[in-house]
Amino acid sequence: MLASIAAETTKANPLLTFLPLILMGGVFYFLLIRPQQRRARAQQALISSVRVGDEVMTSGGIFGTITEIDDDEGTLQLEIAPGTRIRMVRSGVARRLTEDDDYEDESEDEDQPSS
Repeated sequence: MLASIAAETTKANPLLTFLPLILMGGVFYFLLIRPQQRRARAQQALISSVRVGDEVMTSGGIFGTITEIDDDEGTLQLEIAPGTRIRMVRSGVARRLTEDDDYEDESEDEDQPSS
């Protein structure tokens, strides 16, 4: 009789044995994979939205203004000093420094005192 009771207590639900692994997978997804995908989408949106005249910073830390974009080759020309232009791939743009007009309008509203 004791053997049958011991056999019943050692039988564990298979779901309970895999639950910690499933929870760890969910944690990894929400803490590591999902934020990385979000950053990659934001970078791709930035690269596709740069225009001639935008002031940008490259991934190498070079600041300049976009003077020409060649969509066929995926390159752009960046003026880093008066008369000095470099050609680089679009994916080398790390950040746009030119502020949007909408952002400037919002900051002007915040400076005004509310009545």
